[in-house]
Amino acid sequence: MSTWGVADIPDQQGRTFLITGANSGLGAVAARALADRGASVVLACRDVAKGQMVADGYPGRARVVRLDLADLASVRECAAALPDPIDVLINNAGVMAVPFRRTVDGFEMQVGTNHLGHFALTGLLLGRIRDRVVTVSSGAHHSGRVDLADLNWERRPYRRWAAYGQAKLANLMFTYELQRRLTAAGSSVLSVAAHPGYAATNLQSHTESALDRMMALGNRLFAQSAAMGALPELYAAAMPVGAGAYYGPESLGGMRGGPTRARSSAASRDIATASGLWELSERLTRVTYEFD
Repeated sequence: MSTWGVADIPDQQGRTFLITGANSGLGAVAARALADRGASVVLACRDVAKGQMVADGYPGRARVVRLDLADLASVRECAAALPDPIDVLINNAGVMAVPFRRTVDGFEMQVGTNHLGHFALTGLLLGRIRDRVVTVSSGAHHSGRVDLADLNWERRPYRRWAAYGQAKLANLMFTYELQRRLTAAGSSVLSVAAHPGYAATNLQSHTESALDRMMALGNRLFAQSAAMGALPELYAAAMPVGAGAYYGPESLGGMRGGPTRARSSAASRDIATASGLWELSERLTRVTYEFD
């Protein structure tokens, strides 16, 4: 699998992909690669103008819808505006290590955007998804801990990297719990996850601190390209995969290289915490999943 690239994506004619955060970075790379293979691609973006610049390169194959994952009203509006059906949902958008702030609905920004917004979107669309849900996590999940008693940092002193680790761990727990529930319901829909390793994108430029300059230097010196970083999610989205599989780069401890099966932490496999996170997420978002 290590030599796998975008040229190995099978023909995607007749298939529709929804990609969150596809106006830049990994999402834009994924949208271009899938459109090049004949897919219809829906770019769900907070910045519609930037999303349209990507979509304009693929007239007739790409369209843009507005989505602000930090606003559940926007999530619901986006779900209502989307085509029916959708073959693959790629939960790609995210924020990293931002200063403490809250979403429109009062959630801590990182868990609210990266996990709760995607949880709500997936639940609202699940009945229209024909093939699979791909959720993008991060190697940072290894340092994460999901605190069900204080998911939104209302009592703990806020620590930006701990909040990021929690959000990325929540992405993986959601992936695995969704697969367990789909399997129990007898559904053929798959839930899989991916991570990009260390990829140079503008994700690292919004900490609003000196870290932005440090990570910009790290991007130039050490990171792989966004094109390489997008390969694991593209593999997870377009190739035959196992239920609940997780993909990431093959080399340097999952930091660089072509896509391969990745290992996740023991915490990501904690069924009791994942079930508790699911119930809490349904309560916070007021989105209840229906498994037919």
